[in-house]
Amino acid sequence: MKLEIDKYRIELIDESNYSSNSTDNLFHYEQQYANEQEYKPTTQIGIKLYEDETMIANAIIKSTGGASGIHQTSQILSKDCLAICCSESVFELSIPKLSLNWITKADDATCFQIFKYKQDYIIHGELNITRISKNGKILWQNSGADIFTTEEGEDDFLIQNEIIEVKDWNNKLYKFNLDGKHLSQKEMKNEL
Repeated sequence: MKLEIDKYRIELIDESNYSSNSTDNLFHYEQQYANEQEYKPTTQIGIKLYEDETMIANAIIKSTGGASGIHQTSQILSKDCLAICCSESVFELSIPKLSLNWITKADDATCFQIFKYKQDYIIHGELNITRISKNGKILWQNSGADIFTTEEGEDDFLIQNEIIEVKDWNNKLYKFNLDGKHLSQKEMKNEL
């Protein structure tokens, strides 16, 4: 996936087969960040940052937990940082140096999506909906009766009118306000 902001172009690459210090790697990343060193990572994402056509920084992020992919809502890019889901963690890297600002474990399984809310991030995880501060601290976290995805994997997460709506595997709908409060059935009816 390719992203652009200001004068920079960023490439995100699935590096599932990357092995640290291996001579078989097609590319060697100068900076490597991992949430845990003792286990083999399930997700590895290469990040290359270009100014014009010159690569000026690169890094690889690695994480354990459930595998995650690179897609439209797996990252947030701003002029000074890139926040990206990688397995059960969220990494924030500075732009343009790609130095690590922080790593936060936001789910016990996998982080599917990330959204910006004010200065914070809302994470749609497999087991948790999490709000993380701009400094990487968990502000609140909510779980449900089952995993937060549906069998179809479509229309299972939405933020609108300051309300988070998420469905679990059994299509049960949960609503949370952006301060993490679970809305009761009565409060949900009042929202309509």
